[in-house]
Amino acid sequence: MKTVYTCFCTDVVHEGHLNIIREARKRGKVIVGALSDKALIRFNKFPTISQEERVRLYRSMEGVEEVVIQDDAMYDDVITLIHPDYVLHGDNWKEGPESAIRDHVLELLGQYGGELVDIPYTYNEKVKKIDLQLREKLAMPEYRRKRLRQLLQMTPVVKVMEAHSGLTGLIVEKTVVEHEGRLDQFDAMWVSSLCDSTAKGKPDIELVDMTSRFRTIDDIMEVTTKPIIFDGDTGGLTEHFVYTVRSLERMGVSAVIIEDKKGLKKNSLFGTEVQQTQASIEEFSAKIAAGKQAQLTDDFMIIARIESLILEKGMEDALERARAFVKAGADGIMIHSRKKDPAEIVKFCDKFRGEDKTTPIVVVPSSFNVITEEELAAHGVNIVIYANQLTRSAFPAMQQTAEDILRYHRAKEVDDRLMPIKQIITLIDEL
Repeated sequence: MKTVYTCFCTDVVHEGHLNIIREARKRGKVIVGALSDKALIRFNKFPTISQEERVRLYRSMEGVEEVVIQDDAMYDDVITLIHPDYVLHGDNWKEGPESAIRDHVLELLGQYGGELVDIPYTYNEKVKKIDLQLREKLAMPEYRRKRLRQLLQMTPVVKVMEAHSGLTGLIVEKTVVEHEGRLDQFDAMWVSSLCDSTAKGKPDIELVDMTSRFRTIDDIMEVTTKPIIFDGDTGGLTEHFVYTVRSLERMGVSAVIIEDKKGLKKNSLFGTEVQQTQASIEEFSAKIAAGKQAQLTDDFMIIARIESLILEKGMEDALERARAFVKAGADGIMIHSRKKDPAEIVKFCDKFRGEDKTTPIVVVPSSFNVITEEELAAHGVNIVIYANQLTRSAFPAMQQTAEDILRYHRAKEVDDRLMPIKQIITLIDEL
């Protein structure tokens, strides 16, 4: 009997999946691959049920004789192991980033005479409703809030991109790229006080109040599903911070990062060029402890951002603070630097990892942008935040467009660098 293989990554079996199984049974023995969590999160939505539950779900389908774990989105592992006579998949992978997977499968099958069968994709109102229900489940606070902790267990580096509006949130949510035969996407979103303030035309000095900051989170959460890390600046007064923690937790935010400074907040990249006061270890530890005591779930994370290297206080001061803040209950340590050379960041990570093997390390490679995620992971970094690149790329483009329209008194000269409005609208889902 010939062997037929198809891979599923769904949490709910619907008419389209049943149709693929029916078509597979016509050709031979049906083996279903359950795409592993670590492969799934690189190009698809985050799973709402565990890998083990998906395996049980697929095994329960009539006509399925075997279920295997597929660890490689490009099918190398399963095709090498199974050598199926046929691979079946919905024809929706003929376009977009997933077409790279299809091309690679064709190449693998061609090596021994296997055949790829594209099944017309099933899309009707019932299937559309199931897809919408899955998306809404992913967006619910109780599911979104815990997702950052889950990601830390699934992937060597959690990749986080800034978002400051619903539209930028959609860009982070939906951008998937194919590079060197692999698909990838961002894991989470960073709601930055700098970018939020800049989008509102305000200085980055904690001038934009929390009610307004929360409104930005609402705008992003309404249209996305990825976990959110919130830039909490200094956290404000301890008495106020505990309420911020409760509010963020209730909204479904995964983590807040607060920095160990006090007084009028200035952007860290100014360093010692402006007056900035670092809070004492005892003072900041008390704020962390109060925040942890206020939270009601085990999902939410409070991450302590250490400014010692920014303020040129030295490596030992940074490490001493890291130890104290973890002891106070911090769920992670963010270490920051404004140097272009990543050497001091790497040195801190190596020293901290030598003492603490488990506490997540967060970095923001805005200045030291020559180092890759893989290199950072090798030094124990768990979360990499691209904190302001969307804002910084949009501003010069918009400014140049405005200048050219003024210069030429028409819009023709800028048209070739504008995205068609129809393409922008396709980002936005309709019910």
